[in-house]
Amino acid sequence: MREIRVRFAPSPTGALHIGGVRTALYNYLLARKHKGTMILRIEDTDQTRFVPGAEEYIKQSLEWVGIKIDEGITAGGAHEPYRQSERKPIYKEYAQKLIDSGYAYYAFDTNEELEAMRNRLKAAGSSNQQYSAATRMDMNNSLVNSEEDTKRKIAAGEAYVIRLKVPAEGEIHLQDLIRGDVKVDSSQIDDKVLMKSDGMPTYHLANVVDDYLMNISHVIRGEEWLPSAPLHVLLYRYLGWEKEMPQFAHLPLLLKPDGNGKLSKRDADQMGFPIFPLNWTDPNSGELAKGFRESGYLSEALINFLAFLGWNPGSEQEIFSMEELIDAFSLERIGKAGARFDIQKAQWFNQQYLKAKSNEELSNYLLDSLKAESIECSKEKAEKICGIMKERVTFTHDFWLHGKFFFIAPASYDEQVIAKKWNADAVTVLTAYSQEINKLNSLTAELAKATLETVTTNLGIGTGKILQALRVSITGGASGPDLMMTMEILGSKEVVSRIQHALNTLKKPV
Repeated sequence: MREIRVRFAPSPTGALHIGGVRTALYNYLLARKHKGTMILRIEDTDQTRFVPGAEEYIKQSLEWVGIKIDEGITAGGAHEPYRQSERKPIYKEYAQKLIDSGYAYYAFDTNEELEAMRNRLKAAGSSNQQYSAATRMDMNNSLVNSEEDTKRKIAAGEAYVIRLKVPAEGEIHLQDLIRGDVKVDSSQIDDKVLMKSDGMPTYHLANVVDDYLMNISHVIRGEEWLPSAPLHVLLYRYLGWEKEMPQFAHLPLLLKPDGNGKLSKRDADQMGFPIFPLNWTDPNSGELAKGFRESGYLSEALINFLAFLGWNPGSEQEIFSMEELIDAFSLERIGKAGARFDIQKAQWFNQQYLKAKSNEELSNYLLDSLKAESIECSKEKAEKICGIMKERVTFTHDFWLHGKFFFIAPASYDEQVIAKKWNADAVTVLTAYSQEINKLNSLTAELAKATLETVTTNLGIGTGKILQALRVSITGGASGPDLMMTMEILGSKEVVSRIQHALNTLKKPV
């Protein structure tokens, strides 16, 4: 069996889209399953779209989600350099090889000439207005010009590109591991530019040359690259590399939550969820786009969620560690249909992972939030708070967001609870209860419960009738974690203080 060597090859044109993270993940899972190599390569041939900071962002994103790179810009390796902008002479050599063998040609057409060609075709009613076998002999290129004219133009410094000479007819086949046999008539493919006038290669030439030289065994990439695949097959054939051609797997699209259309940043913004793994600040506009990490998602939960966007394990199991994903993964279980980006499912995964963590580990998230608010808290107290809250939270920041009452006494009270439950019985019980709690040196959940039951029994008032009034006096809200444990964490003095404040602040019921 051929050694498994895969690559994730993003362009540094901005933040890494979550779909790119999924592509990286599937590559990584295949490599790890077969003890292969995961390569990180940067495809930066289009220097006009280069965005400062994007490459570092890509590296940090992969590191956060736990995708480890074996070879590439972060790890080095036998095939350096791993940035395409640093491999320019290599591409020129292979572009020249294609010209010398008659599979490519020089094209000197100006923008005006290209526009005139498209207008002619449009006027003639042609639906195909491309530079192709049907139009190339009417253009300004080395197929039309004499060899002497071509040499003269090049020597004079006239701008040119190098185009692939696509056959006028014939069918190109591609065996895709996800989509099966893909057939395209060559007449539908234009003579793509392989080398631009600035001497930089286009994606098509660079990625084929790099995949060959780096011994890539599988090209796993998004569905949007499927139309380019037949062109790449031609390049492998013309360069004499058909036997070394990698296997292709084009992944299904990520769809909007309702399943209608491809997911975009705009969709995510409108629906209020992140589309990038980490926070990203646009260096031009200064606009901040919030990431999954900063939105309170755990990396392992996000990875589990992403793995299921197009792939299924063939079982009922849903919660997978990275090691379990590696063991279960196979390209054969990736579907063709687009995968709906169900953000509520992502939240569910996050909830499951939070609940499974130890109180000690969860306390770090709360302590980080408290530090940002300049609030001191012991590790022991933070662990207790997380322990009673973790069944109720969705995100890491929820421990602070929904647990502020542990540190800040309520300044207001839930109006609905007050309207329904703040009555004479509640005031009577809470007055007596605070007096009894005040006599205690320490407070446990068991003692808080037993004391309340003693007070309500002595007064002849059902405990259930006043529980919500007790909760709102202590937390300000109508719901929350276990009330008796909440009082244990707050301590007897704080509980008494809060009940007394509520009794003094709220209007006496009539």
